[in-house]
Amino acid sequence: MLLRIPSVRRSGLRRLGWESWQATDADPLFVFVTGFLRAAYIILEVADADQTLDPRIYIDFGKGFEPDDEIELKHTRDGLYVIALRSFGRVHHVRFDPSSYPSRFRFRAFIAYDEKSVRAFVGGRLREAARGERAAPLCETIARPGAPELSDVGARVAKVRGATPHFEQVIAMGNARYAGAPAWAGERPAFSFVTPVYDAPALYLDQLLDSFRIQRAGAYELILSDDGSTSRETIDWLERHRDTPHVTVLRAAQNGGIAVATNSGLAAARGDWVGFIDHDDALAPFAVDALLETIERTPGAQFVFTDEIVADAKLQPKHYSLKPAFDPALLSGVNYVNHLSLYRRERLQALGGLRQGYEGSQDYDLLLRYTRGLATEEIVHLPYPAYLWRRDGKSYSVSFLDRATTSARRSLAESYALDGVQAVVEPARNADLHRVRFSPKDDAWPLVSIIVPSRDSFALVSRLFDDLTLRTDYPRMEILVVDNGTKDERVLDLYEQTKAAHSFFSVDIVEEKFNFSRQVNRGLRAARGDCVLLLNNDIEVMDAGWLKEMVSCLAYPSTGIVGARLLYPNGTLQHAGVIMGLGSVAGHWFCGMPGDYPGPMGRLDVRQSMAAVTGACMLITRACLEAVGGLDEENFAIAYNDTDYCMRAGRAGFRVVWTPFATLYHHESASRGSDETDANIARFRREQDTLRKKYDLVNYVDPAFNPWYSRDNAAPRLQLLSSLPPGRHFRV
Repeated sequence: MLLRIPSVRRSGLRRLGWESWQATDADPLFVFVTGFLRAAYIILEVADADQTLDPRIYIDFGKGFEPDDEIELKHTRDGLYVIALRSFGRVHHVRFDPSSYPSRFRFRAFIAYDEKSVRAFVGGRLREAARGERAAPLCETIARPGAPELSDVGARVAKVRGATPHFEQVIAMGNARYAGAPAWAGERPAFSFVTPVYDAPALYLDQLLDSFRIQRAGAYELILSDDGSTSRETIDWLERHRDTPHVTVLRAAQNGGIAVATNSGLAAARGDWVGFIDHDDALAPFAVDALLETIERTPGAQFVFTDEIVADAKLQPKHYSLKPAFDPALLSGVNYVNHLSLYRRERLQALGGLRQGYEGSQDYDLLLRYTRGLATEEIVHLPYPAYLWRRDGKSYSVSFLDRATTSARRSLAESYALDGVQAVVEPARNADLHRVRFSPKDDAWPLVSIIVPSRDSFALVSRLFDDLTLRTDYPRMEILVVDNGTKDERVLDLYEQTKAAHSFFSVDIVEEKFNFSRQVNRGLRAARGDCVLLLNNDIEVMDAGWLKEMVSCLAYPSTGIVGARLLYPNGTLQHAGVIMGLGSVAGHWFCGMPGDYPGPMGRLDVRQSMAAVTGACMLITRACLEAVGGLDEENFAIAYNDTDYCMRAGRAGFRVVWTPFATLYHHESASRGSDETDANIARFRREQDTLRKKYDLVNYVDPAFNPWYSRDNAAPRLQLLSSLPPGRHFRV
C-alpha cells in the first residue's frame, strides 16, 4: 500500500494547483520527514515539466543535509525516484531539489512499507506510458551500495555523491599508483614552482608548504618570492623558513606587483619546467608524480595544464574545474586553463615572463603569448586535479574583477591583432567573459552557398526563404534548394516566385527515396561558394548577424567547420555541440536545459572547439570539402552523417568550432515526420552501430569532454574510472 505524504518544509516554490508547482529561484526544495513513519521506501514523482530538470536528492542521517552528500539524478522532464530507506538504516529526512533554475512541473510523494507496492506503482506508470496515456518516466533507485532492494527497478544512481568524495577516491588512485616511488635522482629539480607572496597569513603559507612536503622528494623546488610584505606575521614566517629543504625565499625591499615578484622567482628557477601557484592555494597529493609521468610520456611537450579542485576558505575541496583538452577558441572567451600550468623555463624566460600592466589577468596574458604558435602535440592536458584553488572572496581577481576583465580584453585584442590593428573584444553572453570580433579585410565576405534539403513543407520553407532574404545580414550568398519530390503546388509556386525575385536562388528537384546524405551531396556538387552552409528547412532566424558570426569563426586556425547554437521553439537548448560517446554513440550535451544555461566554466557562453556539431546548421569551408569529400550516402543515409563528417574533417586536420553568438530556432524534424516506424528504427540502430564501431566509441574520449564526466546523461555527472587517465591533446 502507498500513502501520500506532504512535505514538512519547502522553499523557492509556488503552488499552482494541487499537484502543480513553480520553482521560483535557483534552489527550490521539498523536505520530508521519514524517521517516525518507519516506512521502507519513499517514492518521489515529478512529471510534465516545462523543461528538462536537473534534480538532486539529499538524505539526512541525523546530522542535517550536507552539500557533499548530494545525489545527482539524471536530467529529465518525467521522473520516478525510489529511495530504499531501509537499506540505509535510520533516515531522518529526505530532501528533493527538483531543479536549479525556474521551472514548472507536477510533483507527488508517497511512502510504502513493502517492495510489492513499489513494484506495482512503478509498473503501473510504465504500462500507462506504453499505452500512450502519459510520458514514459525515467526511473532511478537510490539504495545503499550492494543492497538487494529493488535491484531491477530502474537504474541505480551513481555511487559518487559529489566532488569531495570523488576527489578523495581520485587521490586514493594516485596513492595506489605512485606511493613508494623512489626519490628524484636528477641533479636539479624537474619543476620550479614560483609563488609571489604579499602579506600572506601564516596559516596559508603553512598549508602551501605542507602540500609540497608530501610530493616526490627532490623533484621540485618551491620559490617564495616576497613582494615587499609589510605584515610582521608574513615576514617572520619567511625568515623561519629560509633554510627549509627545497624552498627558496626571496625578499624584495618594496612592493612591485605580482608580475615583478613572479619574474624575480622565475629568474631564480633551476627546473626545466616552471609552474605558478598562489600563496593562498596548494598542490593536491601526488601532483608532482602525475606531472613527472606526463612529461616522461610526452617528451616533446612545451606546455602542460591540469584539472583543479575549487576549495573553500579552509582549503576544503568543494567542486571541480574539469577541463577539455587545449582549445584556443575556448581560450579566446574564457581563461579555463589556469590552474595548474607548467611552462618550459627557456621559452618562458625568452618571452620575458609576466608583463606588467595586466593586473588581475597577467596569467591569461602569459597563456595567450606562450601558447601562440605551439603545435597541438606540444600542449598536453592532464586530467588530474593537481591544484587546490582557494575561493574565499579575497583573491585579487575576485576583488578587482572589473580591472581583471579590462586587462584580459586588452591582451586578447593584442593577441588577435590583424595587420597591426588590434581586434575588437566585447562581452560574451556572460558579461565577464569575452567575444573577439572578427571580420574579413576590406569587408570582403566570402560567397556562401546555402544548401537547403527539403520536400513540401510550405509553412517551413516560406518562413525560411523570408528569413534568408529579408532577415539575414550577409552580402554574398546563393541559396540552393535540393528537393526530393515536392508535390505541394504552393511550394512549387513559391520556388518560382523566389527564383524570379532573387537571382541567387535555385532549386533542384529529383524525386527519389529519402536519403539525406545523397540529397545534400547534390547541393555540394552544385555549390559555387567559398563556403557551404548546410541548413535544415525547419530553422528559424532570430538575429540578422548569425551568418556573419559563423563565417567570422573561420578566423580560428585550421577551422573547417562551424556550428551554431540552436534552441527549441520553447527556448530550451537543443544544440550546443555534439559529444562523441555520449549516450554510447553521440549526443547533444545539455540538450533540454534552459536557453541561458552557462554550462561548466561558462563554456556555453563562448565559442569553443568540438569534435562534432549538428548538420542542421553547419558551415563548411571549400578547403575542408575538397579534402574530406561529401557525406557518406551508404553508411549514414539519414542519421549521424553530420557527426561522421565532422570526425572525418577533424582527422584530416580541420578544427570544428561551435559559437553561441549565432543562435537560431530549430523545429527539429518538423518536415520529415515521425521516425517511429519499425523500418526507420531498424535503420537508425544500424547507423548507430556503424558509427559506434567506426570510431570505437565505447573507448573514445572526446577532447572537448573531460574523462571524469559520465557519458550516460546529456548533463554530465562525475564518474570514477578504473585507472587515472593519461595526458592528452586536442585530437579527434
